[in-house]
Amino acid sequence: MVGSSRSKFGVVLVVLVCCLALQGCNGGDVAAYNESAAAVGAGWGNAKATWYGQANGAGPADNGGACGFKNVNQYPFMGMTSCGNQPLYKGGKGCGSCYRVRCSRHPACSGNAQTIAITDMNYFPLSQYHFDLSGTAFGRLAKPGRADDLRRAGIIDVQFERVACEFPGLKVGFHVEEGSSPVYLAVLVEYENGDGDVAQVELREAGAGAGAGAGWTAMRESWGSVWRLDSNHRLRAPFSIRIRSDSGKTLLAPNVIPLNWRPNTFYRSFVQYSS
Repeated sequence: MVGSSRSKFGVVLVVLVCCLALQGCNGGDVAAYNESAAAVGAGWGNAKATWYGQANGAGPADNGGACGFKNVNQYPFMGMTSCGNQPLYKGGKGCGSCYRVRCSRHPACSGNAQTIAITDMNYFPLSQYHFDLSGTAFGRLAKPGRADDLRRAGIIDVQFERVACEFPGLKVGFHVEEGSSPVYLAVLVEYENGDGDVAQVELREAGAGAGAGAGWTAMRESWGSVWRLDSNHRLRAPFSIRIRSDSGKTLLAPNVIPLNWRPNTFYRSFVQYSS
């Protein structure tokens, strides 16, 4: 009976580790956390790291994730992405934030820090801070030729620090999500330099007034980095959008969504946070 119990325990443990290290981003995040260590300039903190998806992939099979970003295998993310647990994902408000991550305790670790972006959510943390990295990002923490050795470790200790995001050549973008209509608008916000994330989004319709505070309507966080507005009237385009970052910096994209806007369409602004 004792042997049988130990066998069952071993199976459960193996399944749990496989879920964490190979699948990633699932389970139940129930703990309360102090998020101060995930602020820009807070210095280095300690965390656990796992990886998920393909060994040289960007994490999710569809190259997306719980933040709503698309094609994270391409520029500017290039697969250097991660799920974050609640102190990193912040209920979606941490989407797009950037971190430098390094490891040194495993023999395959290079000790060199790599920059990653939060693009997905980790529901099942192993520690107060837990990065479930893409296979590509996890492998970049290794010494040359040792990426597979490090991936086989599955779970490693890492150090991390919040850093400013840099997206050279890109302006802030707005993707009007599928399902948007004349009385409902859902917008994915992406590619913000600096903090990299969005804490507040406001929309101003055409003809709403010229004053600095006139006509702005707060949008509600829908999920990830998607913000929505449920209107009691037919919305009047073009739309200007004002965003506020985690540190309180604001940015205005005037008339960024045009008169003839369409759902499932990306609109590039002409503005960006200064580096």
